[in-house]
Amino acid sequence: RGYLDNITAIGPRTVGSPENEVLAVNYLLEQIRAIERESTDAHKISVDIQRPTGSFSIDFLGGFTSYYANITNVVVKLEPRNGAQHAVLSNCHFDSVPNTPGASDDAVSCAVMLEILNTLSKSSEPLQHAVIFLFNGAEENILQASHGFITQHEWAKSIRAFINLEAAGVGGKELVFQTGPENPWLVQAYVVAAKHPFASVVAQEIFQSGIIPADTDFRIYRDFGNVPGIDLAFIENGYIYHTEYDTSDRILTDSIQRAGDNILAVLKYLATSDKLAKSFEYRHGNVVFFDVLGLFVLAYPARVGTIMNYITAAIAFLYLSKKVLQPRTRAIHNLKKFFTAFSLTLISWVCTLVTVLIVAVFISVIGRSLSWYTHFYVSVFLYGTAAAAKLILVHTLAKKFFYKNMNEQYLGDIFFDASLMIWSIALAVITQMGLCSAFICTLWVAFPLLAKLMIHKEFSQKGASMKFVMMYMLGMFVPYLYMMYLSWTVFEMFTPIMGRSGSEILPDVVLAGFIVVITMILSSYFINFIYLVKSTKTTLITLTTVFVVTLILVCSGIFFPYSSDAANPKPKRVFLQHMSRRFHDLDGNMVKSDSGIWINGFDYNGISHITPHVPEINDTIRTPCEEQAPFCGLPWILPVHFMFRLVKNWYLPAPEVFPRSPIHFKVLSKELMPRNSMRLSFEVSGPSHMSLYVRPHEGSALSTWSFGDGMPVASLGGDYFVFYSHGLQATPWHFWVELTAPEKHSDGIVSLAIAAHYFFGEDQKSPQLYALLERFPNWTFSSGWSCTYDLFVF
Repeated sequence: RGYLDNITAIGPRTVGSPENEVLAVNYLLEQIRAIERESTDAHKISVDIQRPTGSFSIDFLGGFTSYYANITNVVVKLEPRNGAQHAVLSNCHFDSVPNTPGASDDAVSCAVMLEILNTLSKSSEPLQHAVIFLFNGAEENILQASHGFITQHEWAKSIRAFINLEAAGVGGKELVFQTGPENPWLVQAYVVAAKHPFASVVAQEIFQSGIIPADTDFRIYRDFGNVPGIDLAFIENGYIYHTEYDTSDRILTDSIQRAGDNILAVLKYLATSDKLAKSFEYRHGNVVFFDVLGLFVLAYPARVGTIMNYITAAIAFLYLSKKVLQPRTRAIHNLKKFFTAFSLTLISWVCTLVTVLIVAVFISVIGRSLSWYTHFYVSVFLYGTAAAAKLILVHTLAKKFFYKNMNEQYLGDIFFDASLMIWSIALAVITQMGLCSAFICTLWVAFPLLAKLMIHKEFSQKGASMKFVMMYMLGMFVPYLYMMYLSWTVFEMFTPIMGRSGSEILPDVVLAGFIVVITMILSSYFINFIYLVKSTKTTLITLTTVFVVTLILVCSGIFFPYSSDAANPKPKRVFLQHMSRRFHDLDGNMVKSDSGIWINGFDYNGISHITPHVPEINDTIRTPCEEQAPFCGLPWILPVHFMFRLVKNWYLPAPEVFPRSPIHFKVLSKELMPRNSMRLSFEVSGPSHMSLYVRPHEGSALSTWSFGDGMPVASLGGDYFVFYSHGLQATPWHFWVELTAPEKHSDGIVSLAIAAHYFFGEDQKSPQLYALLERFPNWTFSSGWSCTYDLFVF
């Protein structure tokens, strides 16, 4: 905790700032030297400060290119006294996003790594392999420092596996949410060594699907270093992740201790494992892994899982076919009844989904989105009750009108079989798709089928007796308990993300969809009880009453989405950029200029809740798009334009920005190249963060450039985006672009814009920006900085 408090006391640690490049680095070096002085003779400690320069392209956020210069890595190697050929890497980052102390993301991980280095170095037990501790200084700049290390550092060649320590929340348990690729021995190492396991292949498949707008250094080590690893992250309380509230006092000592216990044990296990040296021999095959209520982890090879899944599905299909097709004289009749029940179950799910989504869209349209953001129970009372009521209503109507006077016991039986059929099909399909998460379907087929076979005699003789109900519930206990546990983890991760997912996504629709899916899963084997009970009237009235009352309260606005509660804040995120823009024509003349404060609300609500507090920020000042300029002529720090509609951001006129360290942009040369292409070379000097935007004109094409591997990667929309950052004392940025162009091009062949972002120091906030930020309500996290934007045509 001492390390954590001292790192966060430095303040925000933005790449390029003295806080990040000098104060944080000096503090880390002081602690490492102190640890080195107290280490035993069994170990040798080497320290290196790396300041790499490089470039790469990445398909994250729609695709863009990254360029970094003179950023900082602090690298420590702990190895046996006589050296080691192979190494395991432990990675954290000490930089933070602007305007935040970054305690959980990722100072706490660096504090844990310092303590692990201290513990291992004092041990008299020699290690078999080296442990490399990378304290990287530029992760928030979209993974730059890890790229600099793994592609350029001499120690990188010895690394056979890595552990990456990250955060998507503040404290709590650290979740293993990515492993591999392949290399099942790594998961086995975690299973054997971790003292407090918390891991899920479901989280891995959700994260790698890209639906969460985030990425980690895991990708860099995997894609550029071809090294397998384990990715861990704190996931609790994501509401204050990347905000000013991410302070060290919010991270419980228990949480730090737990993470330290786990990571120390796994690193020690890997550093003494024979498999690390021969990891290439064990690299094949994926693994199914999941923890059981945080007590222990079950892990087995994916191929074993596939066999188990198909066998389970085959037994279920065999049971169903035997039941439906016998006696043969009634096979056609039984099939009709079975597929009617099967179809009705699917229809009830579709009706439920449509109904609840209509409610969610209605809530969004009337401006009451995110009413559950601070009060999660509201989402359950609103969407959960609506889903359950609709599901029960459809089957109650079917029972009353379609299955009139039919044997209730027979109906209960056939609807159980219909649900079993749906789960069996899902199991076969998901297994065929190669998803390891199919183990969930196995639970929902195996346990209910086992329970049914055990209580079949009781049910056929006495119907829905109390003994039958108790045994039925007991049979469902395992899948229900696991599903509730998994659902809570998913909600804990996803609910806060809805507050930072941009203005394009309707968060109520996403959450309502989640709740409907979970309702369908949890009710799948209880639909049959609707046909077994005498009446569902009381249940329907209760659910409907709760839904209607909640709906009225939500529509009235009683549930305010955000909270400034000191103990548990849930702020609204707003980004403000005081910018000055200059647009130049083909002759270099400035044809247009303007200045203002550009405002982006990071959720679907935009600024509707802020207008009463700051009346001049209203719908009359929506941001216009400069059609002729790349990215609408706006100084995006990252290419996240697709997450924000222009009708959902605002441009408040303000005086011009005059940075004390302005950007200098110079054309060095224009060369005619072979194959009718033109190479334009440039020199730029400016602040630590700049964005380059390129749009070839119609008929022209960007064929190559000096970044990455030379192959330009377009962002969503077709423009090109380059993210630039530098540490201290970087030389001017030199680059070139090469375009193929038609013979006649009176309006030029390319529009090129450069934006300079001032994230720290005297240029960060203008007096006007300060004054505006002061007026924002205390339930917002408003991050502001100054920037300039210049557009040129060549």
